[in-house]
Amino acid sequence: TDVPDPSPAPGQVVVRVEAAGLNFIDVYHRTGLYPNPLPLVPGMEGAGTVAAVGPAITGWREGDRVAWTGVLGSYAEQVLLPADRAVALPTGIDTRTAAALMLQGLTAQYLCTSTFPLGPGHTCLVHAAAGGVGLLLVQMAKRCGARVISTVGTEAKAALARGAGADEVVLYTEEDFLEAVKRLTGGRGVDVVYDSVGKSTAERSLDCLAPRGMMVFFGNASGPVAPIDPLVLSRKGSLFLTRPSLLHYIADR
Repeated sequence: TDVPDPSPAPGQVVVRVEAAGLNFIDVYHRTGLYPNPLPLVPGMEGAGTVAAVGPAITGWREGDRVAWTGVLGSYAEQVLLPADRAVALPTGIDTRTAAALMLQGLTAQYLCTSTFPLGPGHTCLVHAAAGGVGLLLVQMAKRCGARVISTVGTEAKAALARGAGADEVVLYTEEDFLEAVKRLTGGRGVDVVYDSVGKSTAERSLDCLAPRGMMVFFGNASGPVAPIDPLVLSRKGSLFLTRPSLLHYIADR
């Protein structure tokens, strides 16, 4: 669909999109799980070149290479971008790489440094470890010094997870991941579960946690998680439960 070219207001820049990131949240927007008013231009991240700069903008000029995330409407030739959402690209990072990294990379970063700050002595469980966020999260968790147990569905994905640094890889199609986690932790469980799968893994993910562990649901690939009675968290070991969103972790510059 053709729409008018955007014009930047104060505090905005127009970017000529060279690459748009594809993410699972785009599916949620299309299905209506995350409602948006119509008509809708999907896409939450991208990278390109600044084409126009709004009044009173400092720090950006036409021709600058930038990337962004958290701005709806990135499946387009041009995007109207709040200037404080633009991230300058280093010379060695091309726009296709940048568009693939912003949403998933920032998600992995906040999960292991802010939601549950991983460190030496921690053991984490990463579901969907061969996915976009999963591969980055495994690498970052290892850099934090944690032991990483991961789940994947195929041998090919297992190879990817191992290549990213996972200490243990569980094929959930061949072995129950809860039994595997208990076996690999001597019955204790893990300190944190990072779960982007949702409905199909939720109950057993909670059972993977050690006492006072944290359950982090950050996606719904299999469907939304059913409501959880707070008393269940008490019975299973004074557990913590959170359902974070990237936008709250990058609310300001």
